[in-house]
Amino acid sequence: MTAKEEFIQIYNENITRHGAKELLEWIGKTDFFTAPASTKFHCACENGLVMHSVSVYHTLMEKHFDEETDSKESFAICALLHDLCKAQFYKVSTRNVKNDETGQWEKVPFYAIEDSFPFGHGEKSVFLIERFMRLRLDEAMAIRWHMGGFDDGNGMYVSKAYDRYPLAVKLHLADLESTYLREKGTSAVRN
Repeated sequence: MTAKEEFIQIYNENITRHGAKELLEWIGKTDFFTAPASTKFHCACENGLVMHSVSVYHTLMEKHFDEETDSKESFAICALLHDLCKAQFYKVSTRNVKNDETGQWEKVPFYAIEDSFPFGHGEKSVFLIERFMRLRLDEAMAIRWHMGGFDDGNGMYVSKAYDRYPLAVKLHLADLESTYLREKGTSAVRN
């Protein structure tokens, strides 16, 4: 099963609220299923964004899901859609790199950022989701603050969000583990 197929299966099995179908249709019209998750760090390859989203879902469910207090739908929404802001965000470009063996300069592909809607990171994902489907407050907070201290320096706000919304802490931890521990070796541009 491809990462795209797994994403769609998890999405359809767990996300049933009003607007979910329309959101998934919109996602399918973007480059979400082919885009990288980053320019050079984790999953910086074709399909990297969907691979990362599925990885975060599995990490979040395996490490943090509590049947008594958590919602499968909320976990699926947060994990699968936390980086929706990266759809239509990257483009393949080229740069000149010197070949160490031949001494010749060669054009090599790389991912560049081309953000036509600079609305921030987590807040942009929340905004895009909310165009189709209402989020619960804890889901919006989790998605907004999933970057933790790697975001825009609002330490006081992230601390308050984490204190009030355990789902935000759980998504941040799953995102970190997926990015830095589970997704090693997925950072090459592939055509």
